[in-house]
Amino acid sequence: MKYSLSPICLSYCLVSLAQETTKEITIINMETISNALFWISNGLLVPVVVLLLLFFARAVLLAGGFFGEFYRRVHTQKSLAEQLEELTPDNIEEKANSLTGDRSTPLQRCVYKLYTHRDNAAYCERLLANFEVDAEQELGRSRTFVKLGPMLGLMGTLIPMGPALVGLATGDIASMAYNMQVAFATTVVGMVIAAIGVVTLQIRQRWYAREINDLEFISKTLIHGTKQTSTQPE
Repeated sequence: MKYSLSPICLSYCLVSLAQETTKEITIINMETISNALFWISNGLLVPVVVLLLLFFARAVLLAGGFFGEFYRRVHTQKSLAEQLEELTPDNIEEKANSLTGDRSTPLQRCVYKLYTHRDNAAYCERLLANFEVDAEQELGRSRTFVKLGPMLGLMGTLIPMGPALVGLATGDIASMAYNMQVAFATTVVGMVIAAIGVVTLQIRQRWYAREINDLEFISKTLIHGTKQTSTQPE
């Protein structure tokens, strides 16, 4: 007796075979992709740790320079504020030397240039704009630490978690403990970098905002004093 498959049964068998083949291909492809991503993430661990160490060294240097600048500004800001309180268009010539000082700071150098070019209003505006650009450039370092510190710390935390879970699954407690140690250490270093960036950024923003305000006041006073001198009868 001969048996023959109906078209419906044949179609069902072909569809089932195609689905099984697709599942096997999908599993193989997902395993390949997962392994590739695993090796890529593990390969990024060393660059991330190196970058964290470099940023930590830069952050420590930034903190050292910041404390030196803070100590200097504490002694100079009060005297500058007192001089500006007494500054008028009439006595600007007398107080010019005390305001410029030894020109050891960017603010004093900018005041000196404003005084020497007080007749050129366009130059004074350009000088103030350049001072703001330089201030933003100086603040950019702190902003970099604030943004990249936690980012690198998070990457350094997540990358060792994969090998740590593998060690936990296989019973290799020593490997798991080592990877967890790396994960926690990178987190702490990243947060320290960000903390230094936040503190220096906030304080420097107040410093530069005050300096820009003082420079605008000095510039307007100089221009007003120059106009008064030019309009006085001989």
